Amino acid sequence: MPVVRVDAGKAAPQSLWDATDAMTDAAPIVVMIHGYRYSPSRPSHDPHRHILSLSPDQSCRRALSWPRALGFGTGAADEGLAVAFGWEARGTLGGAYRRAEDTGRALADLVDRLSDRTGRPVALIGHSLGGRVALQSLRFAPAGSVGRVCLLTAAEFRDQAAQALDSPAGHRAEVLNITSRENDLFDFAMELWLGRGRRQALGFGLDHPARNWIDVQIDDGPTLDMLAQMGFPVERNPLRLSHWTPYLRGGLFDFYRTALKQPWALPMPVLRARLPGRIAPRWSRLLDGLPEQGLARG
Repeated sequence: MPVVRVDAGKAAPQSLWDATDAMTDAAPIVVMIHGYRYSPSRPSHDPHRHILSLSPDQSCRRALSWPRALGFGTGAADEGLAVAFGWEARGTLGGAYRRAEDTGRALADLVDRLSDRTGRPVALIGHSLGGRVALQSLRFAPAGSVGRVCLLTAAEFRDQAAQALDSPAGHRAEVLNITSRENDLFDFAMELWLGRGRRQALGFGLDHPARNWIDVQIDDGPTLDMLAQMGFPVERNPLRLSHWTPYLRGGLFDFYRTALKQPWALPMPVLRARLPGRIAPRWSRLLDGLPEQGLARG
């Protein structure tokens, strides 16, 4: 069973523990966490019928299967286990943001049990408020239980991310912060509505560099050039505004899949040495338009 559904606030199904017991020694575990406006209790907004499904409902907007894009569902013995983690992310943005902390606690407990049962760290990938859930889980998870974390335009503030990283699990995890100037309006809105203009969004990276953290700006020409040189050509069609390109743009999931499931193939020192790690100024996508050099359609 390559994909198992687990929802926050509910007991994990026995099928999850059966799947972990059947895993090969080197097989990875990846927990996938959706973002804002999904709800496992509402069929029309159920992430398990959408991005967290092996066969998403094609009538849904932005219906791309994360588990398939991450290499699950192939039938290979060593493909590992994908955990589709659902939580109540509807309602007001402020309410969902606050619930994400409690959801992070629940995820930390699940990660602890998975890591303890299998003897390996668990990888996480989360979009938007799912990135906040992933970071909050670092605050409460045991040291060594979390491996790689991919944050896809995470809806979180820099100070909260720094607190999460300054934890036993955070010290030993490795974080890839996927950012884009296409997300500027969403970051700015979060700063105004939730931060009252006094806190800065994580789209700018951390306030202070960390050895186990790297920013990857996916609408930056030199970054895309280097990803292509490393064997991960990415579609080059940046939009002026988009919150969803970190998982909809062609080629990016090839990078995420390798980074999460084969971290030894992309060690952090290599990523830090080869990727620019820089972040362009806010509104540069809107103010400069769509520059031809390095950002034309590939």
